[in-house]
Parts: sequence; C-alpha cells; structure tokens
Amino acid sequence: MVSQLVRLVGSCVILGVGVAMLLIASLGSDGYSTMINGLSIALDVPFWIVNLVIGILLVAMAWARGLRPGLGTITQPLVVGFVVSGLLDAFAEPDEMGVRIFLLVLSFPVLAVGVAGYLAVDAGAGPTEAAALAFDPPVPFKWSYSVVQGGGALLGWLCGAAVGPGTLLVIFLLGPLVDLLSARFPVLSIDRS
Repeated sequence: MVSQLVRLVGSCVILGVGVAMLLIASLGSDGYSTMINGLSIALDVPFWIVNLVIGILLVAMAWARGLRPGLGTITQPLVVGFVVSGLLDAFAEPDEMGVRIFLLVLSFPVLAVGVAGYLAVDAGAGPTEAAALAFDPPVPFKWSYSVVQGGGALLGWLCGAAVGPGTLLVIFLLGPLVDLLSARFPVLSIDRS
C-alpha cells in the first residue's frame, strides 16, 4: 500500500511538472484546462469553481459507466494543482521562442509518464482520464483521451479561451503517447478491466 501511494504521488508530481512546463511555454494548454478557462470566462465564475464542478460531473459520468473513483481521483488534482501553482509562481514565461518550443516539446514525455504512471497505480482516475477511460472499451484510450481533450478545447475556445499549437499537440499526441508507454513499460501498464 505504501509503495502504491508513493508511486501515485510521485507520478502526480511528474504530471504536475509536465503541465507546468506546458503552461510556462505559453503556446497553448491542454483541452481540459482550455474548457475550464473558457467556461470561467463565459460564465464569469472563478476558475477553481468551474474546475471543481466539471471535475465532479466527469467523475460521476465515469462512475455511472462503471469506473469507480478512488484515492487517485482526489490525489491527482490536489498534487498536480499544488505542483503547477508552485512552478508557475517560480518560473516566468521565457522571452525566447526557442526556449518556449523546447519546453513544449519536452513537456510531452513528462506529461505522458505522469498520466500513465498514476493510472498504472489503479487507484482511481482524475476527471480528464476518467472521462476517457469510461469509454475504453469500446473506444481505445488513445482515441477517447483525444476526443475528451479535443471536445474540451473546442468548448473552451467557443467560450473565449485561447488555444495554440500546444493544445493541438495534446489533442492528437498525448493519448497515443500514454498508450504507447503503457504498452511498452510494465510499471506504466494501465489496467483496463
């Protein structure tokens, strides 16, 4: 149990570092964050409230489809939130475009290891991953994750949030990369039963 908790928290820290790198690069965020930001703008409601409500709705939807929440459902948003907040406070957006592109590219393997690692613990999924896993099967995670991220980005953009190349990369590449890592490395293997 202790080793699982260490793996869960460690993977969530890695995920938080990846999210912070993506945000510090300032070339577009993930689709889920874009959706929350857009709804926050359109509804004139604080980001954290929209995040909480949408998160609960997605986890409840996944639970209704048989994916039970667990310790990871709570741990993931808390740990990732603290790590991202701390890193965003510590680092500013770089002035040089080359550094921003480097951060964007480097964020992808970090994000993928974080997502695959915390899901491999099998202690419950956070909102975005729960929504994607709720439809796997019949839709493989690599594609259901892309649909969730893409749908979130589209809704957020329609509500006034900005998107960028990083948003598109998350939509099309992150799910397949998580799936690839999960298939190749036993420690990152996601239980889909």
